[in-house]
Amino acid sequence: MLRKLLIGTALATSFAFSAHAADVKEVQMLHWWTSGGEAAALNVLKQDLAKEGYAWKDVPVAGGGGDAAMTALKAMVAAGNYPTASQMLGYTVLDYAAAGVMGDLTETAKKEGWDKSVPAALQKFSVYDGKWVAAPVNVHSVNWLWINKAVMDKIGGTEPKTFDDFVALLDKAKAAGVIPLALGGQNWQEATMFDSVVLSTGGPEFYKKAMNDLDEESLKSDTMKKSFDNLAKLVKYVDPNFSGRDWNLATAMVIKGDALVQVMGDWAKGEFHAANKTPGTDFLCYRFPGTDGSVIYNSDMFGMFNVPEDRKAAQVALATATLSKSFQSAFNVVKGSVPARTDVPDTDFDACGKKGIADLKKANEGGTLFGSLAQGYGAPPAVANAYKDVVSKFVHGQIKTSDEAVTELVKAIDDAK
Repeated sequence: MLRKLLIGTALATSFAFSAHAADVKEVQMLHWWTSGGEAAALNVLKQDLAKEGYAWKDVPVAGGGGDAAMTALKAMVAAGNYPTASQMLGYTVLDYAAAGVMGDLTETAKKEGWDKSVPAALQKFSVYDGKWVAAPVNVHSVNWLWINKAVMDKIGGTEPKTFDDFVALLDKAKAAGVIPLALGGQNWQEATMFDSVVLSTGGPEFYKKAMNDLDEESLKSDTMKKSFDNLAKLVKYVDPNFSGRDWNLATAMVIKGDALVQVMGDWAKGEFHAANKTPGTDFLCYRFPGTDGSVIYNSDMFGMFNVPEDRKAAQVALATATLSKSFQSAFNVVKGSVPARTDVPDTDFDACGKKGIADLKKANEGGTLFGSLAQGYGAPPAVANAYKDVVSKFVHGQIKTSDEAVTELVKAIDDAK
């Protein structure tokens, strides 16, 4: 479908400008990084490119899950109005590459040795048909707890090692009159939390079978039912006003001490960083109970489009800056994520960042690095959207039981394939 929509514009646009036109000294970037921490992280790249003489044309489209941004991107590409690059997630990069509208960064990648420094899990989504079409910016992991340390101390809480420990900790917060769990009632947030619940409930092998391999027996198993039951337990600890809340507002609840904990990807740490909070002093970062040793990841990528010749120098400058060790360190320190290349030292990272880098290395080597289904790395977008829809309906009571949820999940994924 995407190929039919875009292929004509790919052919038309590639010849639209003369190769002899003067280079355009501007980078046009479409993205959904609009929170304080995200904007601060992106500013690192803007400053790097400004030093190279490139102006920055921002095309921000709000919405933490990126759905609105991808709708805007589809319209731009269909009109032949390609951005220099767009923030994208894995399977979306591959869809546009299959449609024939992506650029070719292979020469730059070879010169700079990306194939040796970027993990294979990321190359699966940034290389298409032997050509580099995207520059990985980071590796995010989603199986984190973010806890307000003052509230934790007040209730006498300790790090929860098991799911039952976590529920007991939430009970302590509730008894103390604090909102136990900060959650935004948007489908991508709910499904992101459920990713961790599934890994915690079923373990690494089960997560891979169910959420990456889409094995039907696993999807309809008693373990998946128990995962939904565990999700239902957590939902009892959110406040009544959670529906529709943006993720960064949920993070702010934890930062301010209005809530004890948020289950969210490590982009949440960017908000703590922007608020001048320090891990160990102001907040705590733990792996979701029962998932230590595994990493559920996503990666922000800058998908590079087949822009006219006069804009390609700017695109190469953007790609080079993005994969430079200095940017990978400076950006990810602010963003909360860890570098997309494995040869960046952890020197400038805080305690949570150092743990994230070490966890990624261990998971990558041990075979426990798994794509997040909620975040576009477990399965193609149609399947991920079906998954998010079912999880959200369960959270909001439109699906009443775990038996019904499993039935609906299997059907929705089958229909989406």
